[in-house]
Amino acid sequence: MTDRVERGPLKRMRLPRRMRKVPSRVWSDDEWRRLQLGYDARAMEEKWTVFAEDRTLFCHRSWTGIGYFEVTFAPVESGGWRISSAKIVRDRSDLWTRTLPGRRRHSDAFNLILLELVLSRIVLGEPALELRAQLDELVRKQAPDPDEVPDGYIEHVYLGQRSE
Repeated sequence: MTDRVERGPLKRMRLPRRMRKVPSRVWSDDEWRRLQLGYDARAMEEKWTVFAEDRTLFCHRSWTGIGYFEVTFAPVESGGWRISSAKIVRDRSDLWTRTLPGRRRHSDAFNLILLELVLSRIVLGEPALELRAQLDELVRKQAPDPDEVPDGYIEHVYLGQRSE
């Protein structure tokens, strides 16, 4: 529940809106247990802090504490877990949404890819190479001069690193 989430420097999600699309992936029971353990950023290069309350995961930007995703999971009849609903922050007042001025950061495609990347790459530690390439391609398409965006920049800004 959004109103319960305020842990130390982490802030409640401001002006949340329901995501129209959510990742279709089914996470195994083991992956769900690992997702529930969350991820706590320990360095500036790590951009996400994720924690669970019941069946909901809360994804916050680590350096601002702002909540970006609130993701509710439900069991799948055949086994595993799937996202049943998700919310995303609507407030664009922080630096993250202004990194490449004039670009749409909150498109459905961008949100879909970034959410799944945070869960699979950051929390679970998967390589997620295809998703990372999709994020890079999507953001480059929105850049005024895609060739001027340094390699690794997009992933650094939006996804960050993960300590192993």
